[in-house]
Amino acid sequence: MTATQTRPEAAPMTTGRTINLIQAVTEAIAEEMERDQRVVLFGEDVGARGGVFMATAGLQERFGRNRVFDTPLSEASIVGAAVGMAVRGLRPIAEIQFADYMGPGFDQIISQAAKIRYRSAGQFTAPMVIRTPSGGGVKGGHHHSQSPESYYTHTPGLKVVMPSTPYDAKGLLKAALRGEDPVIYFEPKRLYRAAKGEVPDHDYVVKLGEAAIRREGSDLSLIGYGGVMPDLEKAADALAAEGVSVEVIDLRSLVPWDRDRVLTSVQKTGRAVLVSEAPRISNFMGEVAYVIQEQAFDYLTAPVGQVAGFDTPYPYVQDKVYLPGANRIVAACVQALNY
Repeated sequence: MTATQTRPEAAPMTTGRTINLIQAVTEAIAEEMERDQRVVLFGEDVGARGGVFMATAGLQERFGRNRVFDTPLSEASIVGAAVGMAVRGLRPIAEIQFADYMGPGFDQIISQAAKIRYRSAGQFTAPMVIRTPSGGGVKGGHHHSQSPESYYTHTPGLKVVMPSTPYDAKGLLKAALRGEDPVIYFEPKRLYRAAKGEVPDHDYVVKLGEAAIRREGSDLSLIGYGGVMPDLEKAADALAAEGVSVEVIDLRSLVPWDRDRVLTSVQKTGRAVLVSEAPRISNFMGEVAYVIQEQAFDYLTAPVGQVAGFDTPYPYVQDKVYLPGANRIVAACVQALNY
């Protein structure tokens, strides 16, 4: 077994600054508002307060109240306004304070934003981004910790992304704002200030639909996205200490997702373990598992493994029990390796 190697995608070779994930989000918004006068930002407390996590701090002062403004506590109104603005030529960024609160705006998202291009035969589009903090790990209980991405990956017409590094957070958000389709942009809040990395000083985008290989390996493909990525790295380190070469892949974009890169990796390693903190039933990784067994079945030397959250409401205090941690991930990998 060969030692693992890190590819450039794990740490982009750039000349720039080291920032955290939430700073990357702020920079992306500010730079796109500076570049394109059609970009507007609104949501609950995004103005003077700068958002509940301070992701929009200073933007109202910089760009004015006409382009950065607070809304009532009404997610349906926030999303509905964004749809109308997008159809009429603006490029709105609508912040939903927590992903758990997207429910009241659900119909606007799936019945209007996702279908406008199709219903109008391309006469109208809805170039909008809904930003929202997602996932657990901050002891937020079951109303501030859920991972609802599968509701939206199931809806044709929407694009869905979830970064795990500052480089990707900035580049994906910029790409989303320059596209013509509605994008649900999930931000793993437990990585807001924990994930730090280098971003370039020059303008760049990260194309939606391209996964990143964080580490090359030959014995097993370990695939995840969002808040679980640091746990995948810890698991890969633990397995490397035992002589196991693990390839770590960060999907970072769920719709579209990078089938080619995943299949190429699994065809090389013969084993795959998929990780997400969302509940197991109807987890997005179920779709990834199906595609692997459908298109790479002859290459598999073990069943596709999956590590996920539990099919229960998110607990109040047992974050570490509920979330896929390095120990659970290692156990799933060992099971695949010993099959």
